[in-house]
Amino acid sequence: MQRGSDRLSAHRDDEMKHELQGLLRSGHPTRTAEWHDPEPVADDDPEVAGGPVLPGKGPGRHEALRLELGRLLGRTSFPAAPASLARTLRERSAPDGLVDRVAALPPDTTFGTASELARALVGEQE
Repeated sequence: MQRGSDRLSAHRDDEMKHELQGLLRSGHPTRTAEWHDPEPVADDDPEVAGGPVLPGKGPGRHEALRLELGRLLGRTSFPAAPASLARTLRERSAPDGLVDRVAALPPDTTFGTASELARALVGEQE
């Protein structure tokens, strides 16, 4: 039941649903104007909330690195060897420090999840 307190009309609401349909189906930006898309992080960006995360020691580093790897790699990248993961990270504009550390891992290992990869990078053992 419509009460008339909506900020948008039903026509504009349908129009907005149509605009978002391509984005929701494809999973990536569908706009032709590049200025709408966010810029990837640079290697020299300072570490801030939501910024680049590089492997290292410290409290919560495993969790932060696992989340960053999960965001960059997604589920479809696993299971994979370090060379394949490094290639995917490079394609998705990951920081060079992270890509180099992943590429330097032993080539005969296979990682099934982002958590396993983060554990290997941080050097933690369960």
